[in-house]
Amino acid sequence: MIQATDTIRRPDEVPGVGRVLVVVPTYNEADNIAAIVGRVRRAAPAVQILIADDNSPDGTGAIADALADGDAHVQVMHRQGKQGLGAAYLAGFGWARERGYQAVVEMDADGSHAPEDLPALLDAARDADVVIGSRWTRGAQVVNWPLRRLLLSRGGNLYARLALGMPVSDATGGYRVYRISALDAIDLESVTSQGYSFQVELSRLAHRAGVRIVEVPITFAERERGDSKMSPRIVAEALWRITAWGLQDRRQAVRRGLHGTSTGQARWP
Repeated sequence: MIQATDTIRRPDEVPGVGRVLVVVPTYNEADNIAAIVGRVRRAAPAVQILIADDNSPDGTGAIADALADGDAHVQVMHRQGKQGLGAAYLAGFGWARERGYQAVVEMDADGSHAPEDLPALLDAARDADVVIGSRWTRGAQVVNWPLRRLLLSRGGNLYARLALGMPVSDATGGYRVYRISALDAIDLESVTSQGYSFQVELSRLAHRAGVRIVEVPITFAERERGDSKMSPRIVAEALWRITAWGLQDRRQAVRRGLHGTSTGQARWP
């Protein structure tokens, strides 16, 4: 018998977190999307999945529709064209907010973000506002990456950490959980960057908003099928924006010092 003091949990809620939407942006991921959705459903049966497809010419959108037809936990957002990773996630955040979700997960479609790590990220979200699945914290693993990619990622994250003053090991990491309350504290309308710099920008804005951020080690693997979306242009954009943000933050700190004002500090475990 259920007592009056018992809490009734809906089957689509994650304990301590609430209703969770996993946003999976896709562009030409026909070889990967069905496998990723299946792995997410097995690893975290309570979550909902939103496939945000940018009108993939390889038929990814049609595969996504078939998955949604066969599973009420899967939904599809068809976008007009290739608008970029950041725009897809921002659209997914808006979708989640409008439909009453309490948290949103960012996850790549190519298999580099292991769905089997998702329960650990959601568990950490019980006591945090933002959870980053980190490649560069103790206990993490990176599989099948060439030395050049390893050095680029480690170096880029070290630069972001120093330039922006954020105690985050993996500011470019794209495997994350955001509580909707954390997204509400961030000025998302000001976000314009994509790719690596999109993740860094949200890390910076979350840090400046004072929300609680934690990092959880993950196993990151290079994609086995399909083509990587990484390009020299994306890397150059990230470096340029990080430098600009760092200079902007320093100018603001100097002005606050001259006027004797201060701002709240982010809370870190």
